Amino acid sequence: MPDYETLRLIWWAILGVLLIGFAVMDGFDLGIGATFRFTGRTDEERRALLESIEPVWEGNQVWFILGGGAVFAAWPLLYAASFSALYLAMFLVLVALILRPVGFTYRGKLAEARWRNGWDWALTVGGAVPALLFGVAFGNLFLGLPFHYDELQRPVHTGSFFALLHPFALLVGVVSLAMLVMHGNAYAAFKVGEPMSQRAAALGRGAAVVFVSAFLIAGVWVSRLEGSHLVGGADPLGPSDPLGKKVLLVTGAWLTHYRLHPWLWLLPLAAVLGAGASWWWLGARRPGRAFLASALSVAATILTAGVALFPFLMPSSTHPGHGLTIWDASSSAYTLGVMLLAVLVLMPVILAYTAWVFHVLRGRITLEEIRRHTGLY
Repeated sequence: MPDYETLRLIWWAILGVLLIGFAVMDGFDLGIGATFRFTGRTDEERRALLESIEPVWEGNQVWFILGGGAVFAAWPLLYAASFSALYLAMFLVLVALILRPVGFTYRGKLAEARWRNGWDWALTVGGAVPALLFGVAFGNLFLGLPFHYDELQRPVHTGSFFALLHPFALLVGVVSLAMLVMHGNAYAAFKVGEPMSQRAAALGRGAAVVFVSAFLIAGVWVSRLEGSHLVGGADPLGPSDPLGKKVLLVTGAWLTHYRLHPWLWLLPLAAVLGAGASWWWLGARRPGRAFLASALSVAATILTAGVALFPFLMPSSTHPGHGLTIWDASSSAYTLGVMLLAVLVLMPVILAYTAWVFHVLRGRITLEEIRRHTGLY
């Protein structure tokens, strides 16, 4: 079994893999949902778009559940502090996510245009709001969250929901929303027939331009932010104690790893090039390649943020020394080791099952196929 330090690093990497898995797999669901009302202009076209994601969205949600479970089990201090600081934001995300399965189920219960139009807007909100708020949450990590620990080591949050809507956090929200709209519409262009495919390609190309522009602006902005710099006190092999380290706020600290290891700049470069390739392949009517390129961009974007924040999981803006790192927010070595064995057994099963599902559901969904099913569904 690896030592405690290595286990903590492994679980930091696993958390990153789960976030990437969620963003790539469930991200295209959210991206299609965010523009669903505009990509499909008739009831048949919207039914085709829904049929492209309804059979797979629940399986894609597994990545979200695994990510939450990993935070709860591997990083309990992070789980407790984040729910305290981001409770209302998480509640709004949950409500928006609930709109999707409810919309899938109830949209087809009645044939009236007003009924279906209302659920179409609900599905659009259910895609756009989480995509935006996930980015806002990431943006606030770079700003630091206003929390500290009291004398009993209980997390105390001193901010408000509206304080989370900082201009930088909203910019990162735009990065997230544009990224997932690009990714989702690349999938739609690949999965559904005309004319939805052509509209999705146009929307995906526009989103790619917005994503690259917002991503570059956010990168410049990050270089001017005060970031947490770990000076000492954190013991990679010691027990988790969030109050035992010294942290300073330093302008540009979030780019420290990129300055020390220039090869890491390949990550943001991959994010930009992936989006550019997706833009190109969508224009060339090669949506399958565009989808793979957008998936690369999504993964590289998350890795760019994760490397910048390392080793911090949840920095504090009011008490920098109380911010959580991978060295002082984890479960015990025994717990991390047992869960690692479970991951090694279950992850291949999940990947194999996911690959099998997409293999079975391969092929485009056309309007002709939708018209063969005229009854309520």
